[in-house]
Amino acid sequence: MLSRKNRLLLLKVLSLFSVVRGYNVLMILVAQYLASIFILSPDLPLGKIIFDLNLFFIVLASSLVIASGYIINNFYDAEKDLINKPRKSMLDRLVSQRFKLTTYFLLNLLAVFVASYVSFRAVLFFSAYIFGIWLYSHKLKKVPFVGNVVSVTLSIAPFFAVFVYYKNFQTDIFVHALFLFCLMLAREIIKDLENIAGDLAHGYRTIPIIYGTVISKVVITVVVLLTLVPSWLLIENFNVGRMDYYFKACMGVLLLFLVLLWRSNTKKEYVWLHNILKLIIVFGVFSIVLIDLDLVIDRLHIWKIT
Repeated sequence: MLSRKNRLLLLKVLSLFSVVRGYNVLMILVAQYLASIFILSPDLPLGKIIFDLNLFFIVLASSLVIASGYIINNFYDAEKDLINKPRKSMLDRLVSQRFKLTTYFLLNLLAVFVASYVSFRAVLFFSAYIFGIWLYSHKLKKVPFVGNVVSVTLSIAPFFAVFVYYKNFQTDIFVHALFLFCLMLAREIIKDLENIAGDLAHGYRTIPIIYGTVISKVVITVVVLLTLVPSWLLIENFNVGRMDYYFKACMGVLLLFLVLLWRSNTKKEYVWLHNILKLIIVFGVFSIVLIDLDLVIDRLHIWKIT
């Protein structure tokens, strides 16, 4: 049995993990490596990617900045989240606001230090990334639609860092990015529908609050239909291997999503819709390996030999 002191320490660790959304940070880390292996540098040996220190430090700096971003976002949204996410807020409050801010600054300093190993340009990129996250959390989040677009842009920025590192400017990469951007934008607006109560109480100017639920659903519908375009392009015009099954499934699920969207009116239903989009994104991350299964087998074989 754990002592009372150890139980409290464990709860605080869980609280900090909840604040920094550790599961999201881990998912982005995995996604960056999978994208590097199967999309951005498919011709490089697996070992050269896995043991590339520059790539490691880019991914590490990204993870640190993302974690710090969740902290500052949690800091500014603390009161609002008491209404929108009461259970999570009670767990998050086990860690003081002062400790959160201290951790925020330490993570950002560590991220810049790590980036300095790669290059001065990496330092500038991650410094701008840190500032962008702060500006979004402090100001832009309350601006309708602009806040949603900025949030999604910041979410995919870590992939841009890896993309620039490998200097791979093929068209299919931009189409993949467009697919992810549209999917995440729809998810952001769904979150606004979930959080109407807290946003309204604390003066947030989101699309549902200013224009209403119906207009919000129209915007989400347009964004989801736009998501179908890069899905179709990736299936028909680019070699995505067996990942085309993922994109075909996405098209079907997204059409079903639209039917459910127009039938939904409660927070619980919006949460379900949010989770559907989240699952599509998560499955998309692991479906990257389907682009070339032979490559996976060959690389695992080479890895085993070496």
